[in-house]
Amino acid sequence: MKPLGLDEIVDLDAYEPLRDAYRARVLAMKQARRVAVGDRVTLVFENRETVRFQVQEMMRIERIRSSERVQHELDVYNALVPGDGELSATLFVEITDSRHVRAALDELVGIDACVFLEVGGERVRARFDESQLEEDRISAVHYLRFALPGAIAARLGDPGVATQLVIDHPRYRASAAVAGDVRASLAADLAGDPPPLLVPPAGASVVAASAPHVSASGRVRVRRPDTTAGRGHRIVEPIGDVASWAAAPADLEAELLAEVKRVAADTLARFGACRVVCDLHAPRWRWHVFAPDAA
Repeated sequence: MKPLGLDEIVDLDAYEPLRDAYRARVLAMKQARRVAVGDRVTLVFENRETVRFQVQEMMRIERIRSSERVQHELDVYNALVPGDGELSATLFVEITDSRHVRAALDELVGIDACVFLEVGGERVRARFDESQLEEDRISAVHYLRFALPGAIAARLGDPGVATQLVIDHPRYRASAAVAGDVRASLAADLAGDPPPLLVPPAGASVVAASAPHVSASGRVRVRRPDTTAGRGHRIVEPIGDVASWAAAPADLEAELLAEVKRVAADTLARFGACRVVCDLHAPRWRWHVFAPDAA
């Protein structure tokens, strides 16, 4: 599946009259993508439509209108869109007694090595988002992926091949069949992008790409590159031509570095990692700020 783009997101005014019907369709779809594995763990499988819904709802809750802020949400939530040959899911640890949350979670430390999709007796281990993992504790929500070899992906589409989710943890062993609507939905994910559930009526506006952000002084801008080197990739650069770092006046250098720090702090807060790379020469002095893609 390809990541969602700005041109697929409906702006606040157009979304509101569409929301009730869209929300009902998405919730019905998500119900067919939910699997309880034992009494404490549930997986909800994600795709482009579940991600689109989360972005649209976040825009609605926070009254987001600018394309820059919408792109921020897309950068965050597109991490849930499965790639080719992948299934993506959100894992929830269900704990009903708030007094025992920490103790219950501590019992499941190490679960990231113990979740499998089993198709015809062959197991594929889930790959958890490493930015969420700590050595001695876990959270109640985790994002994970199953990378399926071609032969296993093909068997997933055959309802005659037994398929189940398995958790094989020393303190939590459980399994659940993947069948019926859930299986059909996951097989459709592997076949390609799902048809959109949100189709704006003719003439409705979508969020359009905005001009690059320009700082208050008008000498520095932050923009999105045509080709990304990682998550949340932004370029920070002078608006005018500056041949090299050595040729930059000191006040412009200070202004640009302050903006680099701001973008880097935002990237670190969003993704838990940040890399800053400076291009000192042609065609223009610029800084690349991004989070390396998760392994």
